[in-house]
Amino acid sequence: MTTASSRRRAPAMDPDSRREMIVRAALPLVIEHGSAVTTRQVARAAGIGEGTIFRVFADKEELLDACVTEALSPANALDELALVPMDQPLAGRLAEAASALQAHLDRVGAVVGALHATGGRGRGARSGGAAGPPDRAAGSLPVREALAELFEPERESLRLPPERAALIFLGLLFAGADRPPTGGEPTDPAPEWAVRDLVDVFLHGVLSQPVET
Repeated sequence: MTTASSRRRAPAMDPDSRREMIVRAALPLVIEHGSAVTTRQVARAAGIGEGTIFRVFADKEELLDACVTEALSPANALDELALVPMDQPLAGRLAEAASALQAHLDRVGAVVGALHATGGRGRGARSGGAAGPPDRAAGSLPVREALAELFEPERESLRLPPERAALIFLGLLFAGADRPPTGGEPTDPAPEWAVRDLVDVFLHGVLSQPVET
């Protein structure tokens, strides 16, 4: 067997699939090292040669931009929302939705915060822009629509249309998100009781009983 044929080669795949694979391998390293991550570290994590990275990314900054774009994408959160069982009470549905969206916010905050803390430029910096905030990413129209579907079975008993209820619930979720949107150490995931309290206050208010006005 020749030296050339015995070298480890990355499996054949199209450029888009290879980009996706590299970004998946890079994300945990970006959270850990920020912009100080090296393409050698990424290549090792992806099980490819370092040169393979530069076949699909112009440079490390383009790779970091792709990592921020992937982190901001609500695709994973949408998948989780689609799996919420509709046969459980509304409170249970909203608790599962809140947990999924908070996990998404934590991921965005970890990636953007690590880059910011290490001097990374983040998405859009080449054109003078900035990475979008975590709440804007999680509050996109597809997320609001998916969340509104969780309210739909109770439409007749709601004081507001499901779409309005979803928007207010997202606002309450973002307001209670105790995490730095850019820079700083990511906080621990919200405990279960915090999610329950958020859902309970949203559905029933903060007062234990009505008061005269």
